Amino acid sequence: MSAAESAHLGRALCIITGASRGFGRAVALDLSRLLLPGSVLVLAARSGADLRAVEAELAGRAGLSVRSVEADVGQSEGLDGVMSACKEASSADIDHLILINNAASLGDVSRFTTGFTSLPEVDSYMSLNVSSPLCLTAGVLRAVPRRAGLRRTVVNVSSLCALRPFRSWVLYCTGKAARDMTFRVLAEEEPDVRVLSYSPGPLDTDMQREARSHTADPDIRKSFSDMFSEGQLLSCQASCAKLLKLLLEDAFTSGDHVDVYDV
Repeated sequence: MSAAESAHLGRALCIITGASRGFGRAVALDLSRLLLPGSVLVLAARSGADLRAVEAELAGRAGLSVRSVEADVGQSEGLDGVMSACKEASSADIDHLILINNAASLGDVSRFTTGFTSLPEVDSYMSLNVSSPLCLTAGVLRAVPRRAGLRRTVVNVSSLCALRPFRSWVLYCTGKAARDMTFRVLAEEEPDVRVLSYSPGPLDTDMQREARSHTADPDIRKSFSDMFSEGQLLSCQASCAKLLKLLLEDAFTSGDHVDVYDV
């Protein structure tokens, strides 16, 4: 389906994790404008106050139902809460399932690889950043199975760090690389599901501020500081527009990693 043929994404059930701030918030607000009446947005994040603020911004969208789930999707209870909301919202009336796996964390970038000796610490990071999107995606696809007339799209919010090593970013790079491979395998196994790993680029977010302040490697830290001082960071809205263009045109190869600068 090309953008010329359709300026909307259908009557959709759309699940977005990490939806309360930054890129996830931008996706929730802008994607909602492309949904037909009868669509449902399930927004998940750890911050209930921020979630309610996003829900309030969406309140005027006619025919759109919004369900907020305050949950840590890195924990079983959080995943269960999102899945419950998804099952309650699913119906035969939707013609498009959209899952945006956006929730992620930077991890501790103040140490190099040899500084990570605690198995529970690393396991906790991987639970949120790798295990959670895998389990949520599997659960959602099982809850909304293939049927005639239903499109299913899964987006993994990725990073250049999935492809290139950044010194002192071992947790983040490892997590993003593992996520990309997870969704490449999914694309091979489920040919009817449209799978995209989208790298939104260097965004002007809290994560970028953390990177500028805490990155142990001086060259990497300086590169982020220079990008900020030289105005090279992207707004979440600008990057989100590129993602929505990809979803509307629906011309990407399923399983591919697409960078914001490729669009």
